[in-house]
Amino acid sequence: MQKYKYKAVDMNHKNYSGTYYAKDEEDLRKQLAEQQLYLISFSVKSGDGVNSFFSFSGKVKTSEITLFCRQFSTMINAGISIVDCIGILKNQSYSSLFKRVLNTVYEDLHSGLMLSESFAKHPKVFPNFFRSMVHVGEMSGSLDECLVNLADYYEMNDRVKRQVKSAMIYPIILVLLLVGVLALMFVYVIPTFRDSLDNLDIELPAITKFVYNVSDFVVNNYAFIILGVVIVVVLFILIKKNPKGRYGLDYLKYTLPIFKKVNVNLVTSRFAHGFGLLMKSGMNLVDSLEIMCDVLGNKFCEAKFRKSIEEVRSGTSLTVSLRKYKFFPDMLEQMVAIGEETGSIDSVLLRSCAYFDEQVQNTLAGLTTILQPLILAIMGGTIGFVFIAIYSPMLSIMQTL
Repeated sequence: MQKYKYKAVDMNHKNYSGTYYAKDEEDLRKQLAEQQLYLISFSVKSGDGVNSFFSFSGKVKTSEITLFCRQFSTMINAGISIVDCIGILKNQSYSSLFKRVLNTVYEDLHSGLMLSESFAKHPKVFPNFFRSMVHVGEMSGSLDECLVNLADYYEMNDRVKRQVKSAMIYPIILVLLLVGVLALMFVYVIPTFRDSLDNLDIELPAITKFVYNVSDFVVNNYAFIILGVVIVVVLFILIKKNPKGRYGLDYLKYTLPIFKKVNVNLVTSRFAHGFGLLMKSGMNLVDSLEIMCDVLGNKFCEAKFRKSIEEVRSGTSLTVSLRKYKFFPDMLEQMVAIGEETGSIDSVLLRSCAYFDEQVQNTLAGLTTILQPLILAIMGGTIGFVFIAIYSPMLSIMQTL
């Protein structure tokens, strides 16, 4: 479809102008005629201005999307038209980015686009899962229910993300604290002790010589060390953005023993929520599975999942294909098997969501329980080693005296 800027008149010769999406000139004339308007002139608009910009940049908070869904659902349920709902919502207290996106959506709706088609022009704001749910809601006449389900899903997803961040923040703080303490000791404390001991004619232990050499290296090359850290961080970001690099990182997340359980449960929880909602909304099995590829959040798991989809497409049952590739726990496979046998996959998965959410919380708590004492032990051992190295010569002097 192309975007046309048009001028038209009605039977009373009143002038109208605006923009409309149509396949060609004939389609434009036909759509305007349905509104008792007669086309006078038109021009094709090249590009979408603000729309194109917001399709590729900016980020809207999950909390805003959740609030938008709930408010939108309430108004739809009250009998307000979709266009009027967006017209009201675009003036609410959202971020400036989201307001401008809703303004373009409002214009698109007036131009004849469906709501899901307009949302599709902003993939960074409205992801594929969101757009698919809205499309199904439009087609089935249950948009209000789909919006409520979306709000519940995003609240759950946001809650899990916060739990992951809170579980990791304390270990990260401990690591940064360890680095800071070591930097302070190597740059200031050790050189001070060394200057004092250089005036004494004593044989330094091997452990002290080793620490002195490390201190010399840090002091003489601190600029290169900082540059190296920056390069490593930049490389990590570039690897994460590269498809092959992201696949490798996600593979490590899904296979390393210390992180495997957490990531398996995260992916399982997302699948149970998302797939259950898509099936409940009335979408067919294969299309629901295709959309779930973007929701799993793990490229390694997504690659295996796509193989599973191909088998389902060729006639294999979902249970058999999931069991073949083994990227979900046995509990989920059993739930899917029960759902296929009873013809109620959606209700079975949605009822089991609480269990999988609890598993995420338990594994996060377990990971924190392992990491915190481990990092504290490393921190204490490292600092203790440095202190022993510093004070060993002093102990030798005291024993001599």
